[in-house]
Amino acid sequence: MSEVGPADVVGLLRELGLGVATAESLTGGLVCAALTDVPGSSAVVRGGVVSYATDVKASVLGVDVGLLAARGAVDPDVAVAMAEGVRRLLGSDLAVATTGVAGPDPADGQPVGTVFVGVAGPAGTAVERHALSGDRAAVRSASVAAALDLVHRTLRNLRADRGVEGYGGPTTRVPTRQEEAP
Repeated sequence: MSEVGPADVVGLLRELGLGVATAESLTGGLVCAALTDVPGSSAVVRGGVVSYATDVKASVLGVDVGLLAARGAVDPDVAVAMAEGVRRLLGSDLAVATTGVAGPDPADGQPVGTVFVGVAGPAGTAVERHALSGDRAAVRSASVAAALDLVHRTLRNLRADRGVEGYGGPTTRVPTRQEEAP
């Protein structure tokens, strides 16, 4: 994963004239906080929803209750649905979502360090699976970095081709990244 900072993301959003929203579970608002720490971010950050509880993912973000019951909250399709839900809810051009297991215990049949980052935007959706290591704080921090990185790559694709051939496509094959948390 490249070293992309929130200022890089905000800069590209401003350049493209796009807004972003966040839907966060394990990161608890840290992605939105990182973006809003950047001066001038109010021009591009629409807001965020911290959907830590599974029922909030369904009731606020519109994630399918059947999906949540069948697979749990730590799932690639849930990450995509969270991103799509917050994009609709906040009227944003682009949205990013995080869901996963920060620890100390496994959840939804997934080991600690399993994180899904989803993005939804004008060219479709994308999701990545990350297998992170470290303690709870390290997993959460690395999850923020993964979210910023995916948004940045998505924006670069949009800038290169304004959505004709973006990052979209089905989420049936989820790329996995094994990473050491900082």
